[in-house]
Amino acid sequence: MIDVIFSTTVEISKFLFFCSMILVCIRIARGPHAADRVVALDMLCLLGVGIAALAAVANDSMAFIDVALGIALIGFLATVAFAAFIERGTTAHGGD
Repeated sequence: MIDVIFSTTVEISKFLFFCSMILVCIRIARGPHAADRVVALDMLCLLGVGIAALAAVANDSMAFIDVALGIALIGFLATVAFAAFIERGTTAHGGD
């Protein structure tokens, strides 16, 4: 009984991650401002961390936790770099 509930929960989680990734990719493509795109990219990295964690739980393998940590670190550094790039571009052009 518990195996059925666990596998159903994993399948529902996969579906929700997939739907979330589609919505985030739409925001990346359509985002009216660069800041919206950076936030969406950060969300995409967080979804990747969630998928890696889900894979770790579903496969009972701790190797996916290392993958999740790597994705989180790269996503954080990318967000900081993009934020600095946007800030430098905004001050160079005088606001907006």
